Amino acid sequence: MYLQRIGNQGIRLGTLFERAAVKHPANVVVLDHDLDIAPELGRRTTVAEIADLIDDIAGRLSAAGVRPGRRVVVHKSDSFDITLLACAIVRVGAVPVMLSPQLDGATVTELVRRADRPFVLTDQAKLDGELPAEIFGSAERVLLASGEHPEGLSLASLAGSPRVPAVTLPPEHPTLVTHTSGTTGIPKLAVHTGHTLQARYRPQAAVTAPFLRGRETIALHVSFVHSRLITALAISLFRGYPILVLADSDPKKAADLFARMRPGVLEAHPNTFMEWEELADDPRRPLANVKLYSSTFDAIHPRTVRRLLGATRRKGALFGQLYGQSEVGPAVVRSWSRGGRGLCTDGRCVGRPFPGMTDVRVVSRDGRPPSADNPGYIEVRSDGRIVTYLGEQERYDAQVEDGWWRMGDVGFRTAWGCVHLLDREVDLIDGFGSTLATEDTLFSRLPELAEVIIVPGDDGRAVPVVCTKDDTPLDPDAWRRAVAGLPPMAEPVRWRKADLPQTATTKIKRLELARILTAGPITQEVGA
Repeated sequence: MYLQRIGNQGIRLGTLFERAAVKHPANVVVLDHDLDIAPELGRRTTVAEIADLIDDIAGRLSAAGVRPGRRVVVHKSDSFDITLLACAIVRVGAVPVMLSPQLDGATVTELVRRADRPFVLTDQAKLDGELPAEIFGSAERVLLASGEHPEGLSLASLAGSPRVPAVTLPPEHPTLVTHTSGTTGIPKLAVHTGHTLQARYRPQAAVTAPFLRGRETIALHVSFVHSRLITALAISLFRGYPILVLADSDPKKAADLFARMRPGVLEAHPNTFMEWEELADDPRRPLANVKLYSSTFDAIHPRTVRRLLGATRRKGALFGQLYGQSEVGPAVVRSWSRGGRGLCTDGRCVGRPFPGMTDVRVVSRDGRPPSADNPGYIEVRSDGRIVTYLGEQERYDAQVEDGWWRMGDVGFRTAWGCVHLLDREVDLIDGFGSTLATEDTLFSRLPELAEVIIVPGDDGRAVPVVCTKDDTPLDPDAWRRAVAGLPPMAEPVRWRKADLPQTATTKIKRLELARILTAGPITQEVGA
């Protein structure tokens, strides 16, 4: 259907680091944390050393009984070794099922059940503090990446196991299972193949190619269980660029690392970039060398784009945004430059499709043409689309029509072909307009905001949930000036940002937040 199919041999995750090590064995990987499976590697290692570690772990998994075609659920404490364990699992021909460390025990148990008696690879901390005992009855075997448990088998006890040859499965075979964001309930398990991952890699590689000339350090703060990290790593590894991997988004810690390593490309979640706005004021100028900011998962607020582009000193620096979904990968792309016309004044414009690679249409909800005042359903066509939801084929089929995938978002396309994202279908508030556009405006008018989420209250009115930087009080007069001319809303509710319900990619779980609010008062109102 699209150009990706030409020569698409599929991403071979099991040998990703090994093949990169052949070309760039001494390429450096720097971490902001120790690996649970190999703390002895320290926080500065090489691609060759990581390739050897993956080969070692693959031998241990084989000794534990993991065989080609079997599923292995990975749910452990947050660390880059989550991704490395996935590589080792694929190396023995098995299929990793990646579950975020942020998922609660009951959700993990349900997803393990859907995986149909998989191996479960976890750690002592999860078994002691979060996972219920029934996990052992749902698993073929429980393996521990670190620590000990009387009913589990630790990988450490299998040290010295014989190395095994890498297994290469056909590119149309399942190679990775990730979960969806879970913003609307129990996450779904998305099944990727080598073909679909490669199809996602190509547009991202094409977008970044002009910025990766010379030797740029690539800094990544992306969920370790998300497919996006796989394609981001592939781009960096095969071009031989030093890689900085962050598990912690704390702005002060990130600033220390960026001031030392001076990354040229910075990829993170939109909410992480919001946290990093304060780095623009750091006298060390930790963002001065950034040539490309890369944001995916969600549309980003204009204020954040302006702040971060203002912090770099690189000529021609861009802020790139990819709009997509776990199920289809990147669908459209947009970029902003520091001196560009109308620098990011419309955060709802998420860009255009990748020519020859993806396509987008907007379908009417009521028979009238989709527009800003009457948004339609956004649908995407891409060879990067997953092949099924594990254990929920009917649910998957319900979202596909003649190859078009319904994104669950509403919006419209302009005469120039730009896609405008206005809201999630489930977050629409009758008569209010776009909650996301209103949030963009509030961010632009109130620099003290760290987060604002507009959700329906129990009476149907729009309720703004407000978080401020450092939890400082919000001036009621400033708030009243900021909402002037915006759709009517209830009085704002103050909230600590750390307490907002979030997904693995730091999206706010709006439905859960609305449910908590309607259950009763939790926090004080603004100005109290």
